[in-house]
Amino acid sequence: MLYRQMGKTGEMVSILGFGCMRLPIDSKNQHVDRKRASSLLDYALESGINFIDTAYSYHGTNLQEGGDSEVFLGEYFQENTARKDVYLCTKLPSWLIEKKGDFDNFLEEQLKRLKTDYIDFYLLHNVKERNWSKMEDLGVLDFLDSAIADGKIKYTGFSSHDNIDLFKDVIESYNWNMCTIQYNYLDENIQAGREGLEYAAKREIGIAVMEPLKGGILASYTPPEVTEIWKKAPIQRKAAEWAFRYLWNHPEITTVLSGMNEMKHLVENIFCAEDGHPQSLTTEENELMEQVKKAYKDKIEVECSACDYCMPCPNGVNIPQCLSYLNQAAMLHDASNVYMQYHYNLKDEEKADKCLGCGLCEELCSQKLPIREKMKMAKKEFR
Repeated sequence: MLYRQMGKTGEMVSILGFGCMRLPIDSKNQHVDRKRASSLLDYALESGINFIDTAYSYHGTNLQEGGDSEVFLGEYFQENTARKDVYLCTKLPSWLIEKKGDFDNFLEEQLKRLKTDYIDFYLLHNVKERNWSKMEDLGVLDFLDSAIADGKIKYTGFSSHDNIDLFKDVIESYNWNMCTIQYNYLDENIQAGREGLEYAAKREIGIAVMEPLKGGILASYTPPEVTEIWKKAPIQRKAAEWAFRYLWNHPEITTVLSGMNEMKHLVENIFCAEDGHPQSLTTEENELMEQVKKAYKDKIEVECSACDYCMPCPNGVNIPQCLSYLNQAAMLHDASNVYMQYHYNLKDEEKADKCLGCGLCEELCSQKLPIREKMKMAKKEFR
């Protein structure tokens, strides 16, 4: 495993971080499958991964309630002495903050869930224009200073899916240690993007990248045009490896977070990380990357990253999955298999034709997507 310094903290973090947003679940109760998830973490830690990323809401039924991810990690590290050897990162649910006392209340709850006296990296989760000014007014920056002084958190940060202007405003507001942004070779010019990446790096702020595979699109749904481009490469790699290598090629990026819920993916990603050096792609490989970007952008129907912020739909529609099938159909010459999967894997109430057009999903969407319009397209595509 390779390591990079997390900004000005001096802490050396594995270039592959374990994202706990998509841990395997027990189909009976929808909680984290303890046995399978523990096996994944055991292997990850043994292989040198030392950055574990979670959040208050992960593995919850909706964004208004806490989830099971923190609870599982607390149980896991209580039985595993590796806690002292890992950097644990979790996030304050910014959208649930209503009063000043909420800051301390959530932090105390998270410390109890995680069964720890301190959190290595504590982030403000999903900072948006509508919640940032509110948190500032309530004294969130003073709260962070106080939590550091009390030894409850070591380092501070924030994650954001909003525009570059807000990203810069937040960066300049505080002496942050890290930030988490969405970035991959198709998302260079949305949200913080490359401009935000370089802006944070110049201020010695560590950078964690989420959605490296764009919700799985860059690994699982390779269109024929892209496959033909990859075949020209002097070194043959799987599609997911190209996506990771592209990110690790950036010296500004400290760690890449991956929601690895299958052992196969974990093993492959760790193997890939062994050669994830900065500026290691050749001129020829970078040229191929540019060709791949164009091929994808010519075909993708909707820029969904499957972050699930739009869920749950009040009428039961499985929005991310419907959009995923819509993209798969757009990227393949023959979409008959996608059609079959759509109707076989989705329950009737989860399909796009059950969309009522209420627009709640669009208010919550981190990408600001026209979801109602895309639901109409999916309904037409899979009727």
